[in-house]
Amino acid sequence: MLMHPVYRLFLLLAGAPVSIVVGITCLYRKRRGHHPEQRRSVEKQLLESGLRDRLLAETKEQLRRKHQFFNQRISEKQLEHEAERIASDKFKEAVDLETEAQLERKGQHRVSFAETFRTLIASPVFLAVSLVPGVLMYVLMWIYSNAYVKYIAERLVQTIFVIFGVAILVFTILYISPLDPAANILGETATAEQIASFNRLYGLDQPYLVQLWDTIRGILTFDLGRSFAGNEDVTTAIANKFPVTMTLAIISTIVAVLVALPIGIVSATRPNSFFDYTFMFIALLGLSVPNFWQGLIFILSFSIKLHWLPATYNPQNWLSMIMPIIVLGTGLTAAVARMTRSSTLEVIHEDYITTARAKGLSNRRVLWKHAVGNAVIPIITVIGLQFGGMLGGAAVTEKVFNINGIGSFIVDKQFIPDIPAIMGGVVYTAIAISIVNVVIDILYAFFDPRIRSKMKQY
Repeated sequence: MLMHPVYRLFLLLAGAPVSIVVGITCLYRKRRGHHPEQRRSVEKQLLESGLRDRLLAETKEQLRRKHQFFNQRISEKQLEHEAERIASDKFKEAVDLETEAQLERKGQHRVSFAETFRTLIASPVFLAVSLVPGVLMYVLMWIYSNAYVKYIAERLVQTIFVIFGVAILVFTILYISPLDPAANILGETATAEQIASFNRLYGLDQPYLVQLWDTIRGILTFDLGRSFAGNEDVTTAIANKFPVTMTLAIISTIVAVLVALPIGIVSATRPNSFFDYTFMFIALLGLSVPNFWQGLIFILSFSIKLHWLPATYNPQNWLSMIMPIIVLGTGLTAAVARMTRSSTLEVIHEDYITTARAKGLSNRRVLWKHAVGNAVIPIITVIGLQFGGMLGGAAVTEKVFNINGIGSFIVDKQFIPDIPAIMGGVVYTAIAISIVNVVIDILYAFFDPRIRSKMKQY
């Protein structure tokens, strides 16, 4: 960890009290130990051997040739000074290398922070005493020692940077936007005094950096403020709208995957057949049909004409979820089916598939264990991206079926613009998509042993 600049910084900060003790011990050992005497002895030997004089002469000659090559004029005094500096650095490096080599031959180690830490932590007493002040440091060391935990932790840290990066970008766009929240909310009859009072009440009259800091502080404290329109708590509003969006997204994804995977596999095992052309044509239609048009057709057909299903969403009526789930899942089903077909086709003619069949394995075992297992990575990517988009709010579908979810919430607030509400929706979306990406990375390692092997090496 000490060889990695970022981890070294976090390690020293997380265990600052322990690091101070180790640093003091390291300095004490350097002054009191035999290593300085060893270094002085090596330095004396190298001086007597004439190494420093040879380095100085070689450096002078190299510098003189360099200046002659570039037609540069330099005084002998400057040349002497520069050569002296370079030769001294080379001599110190040679002394350090020789000292370390002699110590290794004697079975000793050079006194360093890492070596001092290693010897101290081997003592049960030091470990017990340093456990409380250095608990964060030891947790960090445990995370670093486990390849899978380290991989997940680094992805989560990257997620934090993504969330704040997206928040800063969106806030900046809203800040420079020509839309005036006060004028839009108060109406055309609002006076200049009323608009100024509104801006002062919500801090919109503050400089950009002040408003940005207030927004970041709100994200850190999970206090996103109150919306301009309706004066509702943004965090509470998003928490109330999150379950319905999550429920629709999960059910739509499950249904889409259960339908798309068999279709894609059948199409791949029977390419250019009637089933293949039929399924892929339906999948192309599913990708091409807009959600709002499909939703309106469903309402006209199954609600107004046939009276089978409710036209709008009602949490107390599970039948009202059928049409939104189908509309949301149509595009995902088509995308997953096409990706499953193309990805399976890529691997189904590979040499290892032919070898597995030659060994006498059944077609079903070859297909599911060898072909689909190796084709699943791009399929997981498509599913994850589509699912993350649903969690971010399927605004069109929610609007068509009058679903009070995250997507419709963000759409309603963006034309004001209701900055606290929009920032809350953006932060939620960034968190949802980032977490989905972390899960996708973990699933990569779960399904592909090659990725697990790279993770261990990483």
